[in-house]
Order: sequence, then structure tokens, then C-alpha cells
Amino acid sequence: MANIKELKNRIGSVRNTRKITNAMYLISSAKLRRAKEGLEKTRPYFEATEYEIQRIFQSRSDVDSRYFYPAEGRAPEAEVIALLLITADRGLAGAYNHNVIKLAEQELAKHPRVRLYVVGDYGRRYFKKHKRPIEQSFYYTAQEPSFARAREIAGKLLEEYESGRVDEIRVIYSDMISEFESEVRKVRLLPFSRRDFLEMSGEGEFAEQEFHFDPSPAKVLDTMIPSYVAGFIYGALVDSFCTEQNARMNAMSNANKNAEELLGELQIEYNRVRQAGITREITEVSAGAKAQKRKRKKSAEAQTEER
Repeated sequence: MANIKELKNRIGSVRNTRKITNAMYLISSAKLRRAKEGLEKTRPYFEATEYEIQRIFQSRSDVDSRYFYPAEGRAPEAEVIALLLITADRGLAGAYNHNVIKLAEQELAKHPRVRLYVVGDYGRRYFKKHKRPIEQSFYYTAQEPSFARAREIAGKLLEEYESGRVDEIRVIYSDMISEFESEVRKVRLLPFSRRDFLEMSGEGEFAEQEFHFDPSPAKVLDTMIPSYVAGFIYGALVDSFCTEQNARMNAMSNANKNAEELLGELQIEYNRVRQAGITREITEVSAGAKAQKRKRKKSAEAQTEER
């Protein structure tokens, strides 16, 4: 059985840990709120870009672009895939990192020619440990998602795609569906499918309207796509960041609950040991008093006999 000093040390340690986990919960809550606000401020711009792309395909069905699959026929099978994987910089976020890496491993098993582009130090360390080659790691992006960083990532991926070094770009990221539910998504970023943009607006929405594009629909489309790709990546970064913070909040909340339960158990044990110590001290004092009383009685009897 632990003594009082050991129990005091354990209680103090648990209380200090609870302070840390509670602080981490509050920090994650604040970061989650700021990230959502930032995404809401920039969302209208990307929605407008998406709307313009829809309008181009609705009004000019014959427009051709290297960023889209052909209008007719089956899409060719991609030989080399650029995979953008978004993880966190650190753990303590439940199964957040594990779920993302699990899906990435499945993709690597299906497609032998995959070029990895990793956001987050957790993913970089994981693939380095398992001796998986990484084309490029984007540092400090997981904890500070911004449009500037998203544009940097988009520029690198578009450079690979336009040069022909990769045939397809895919993104694996986490999306927070609700406070208690999240989902790991795998999205083909490039090339786009015309059907997806047509289905967004509904067939024929712009069919009877006439638009003029300068210098041409293809040039306008090629100018808009990089911004759309950067916007999508920015949204994926923020969604992943929000999911990470929400997962960390849940993990820290569970840690706080466990700390409270452990403190309750330790406090009961501490009271039991303390009470046992007090009882022992009372017993020892009482026994000592009785011994002294017997000693004085014997001494008095001895003196009486001598007289």
C-alpha cells in the first residue's frame, strides 16, 4: 500500500496533467473557431470561380482543356499519380493521423507509381520511418493553413501535372462532418470531369444565354483553374485542421474525465491511508499512556513496600 507522501505526489501529478489537457482543449477550441471563420471569409470567392467554370461548360460544350477529361470516351488510366496527403504536425488527436495514413497506405498498395507530397510532420516521420520516398514535405502548413500556403502547394502540383511527370493528382484529407463525426476523403483533383461541373449547376442552366470570352473560353478556363485548385487545397487544409482540433478536443476531454475519475480514486485511497495513520497514532499514544500508567503504579507499589 502506498504511503501518504506517495499518494500526495500522485495526486499533484494528476492535477498538473489535468491542467495541461484542459489548456490544450481550450487552445484547440479557439483554433477551431478561427479556422472556420477564415474559411467562411474566403468561400464566396471560390464558389464564384466554380460558378464561372460551370458557365463555360454549359455555354461552350466543345471547349477543350488539359485540366479536364475528354468530353466523350472513357478516361485513360493514370500511370503516375501525385498524392497530396494532409496530416498533423503532432499526435494527441485520437485516431486522426492513423485514419489518414491508413487510406494512404491503401492507395500506395493499389498504385505502385505514386509520388507522395506530405503536409504535416506526423506523416513525414511515418513515411520516413517506413522508408517510403517523399517527393516533397510542406512544413508549418498543417498548423497554419492559409491561402498563400495552399497556392504554394497548388503551384508545385500543377507544375508536375503540366510537365507530364504525373497524370493525375489526388488529395487525401479529413473532413469534420459534425462535432462527433469525421470522415477521411479521397478526391481526384486533376484532371476534372466535365460531368461534375455540369451536374453542379443542372443541365441547361446557361444553354440559352450567350457569353463572350476574351481571348477564348480555353484561355479563360486555363487562367481560372489554378485559382480553383488552390481554393480546393485551402479548403482541404482548413477542413483537416478543423478535424484535427476537434479530435484533439475530444481526446483532451476524455483525458480530463479520466483524470477526474483517477483523482477521485486517489483521494479515497489518500483518506483511507490518512485515517489509518491517525488511528495508528491514537492507538500508539493510548498504549504508551497505559504503559506509563502501569509503570507509575508499579513504582508507587514498590515505594509502599519499602516503607
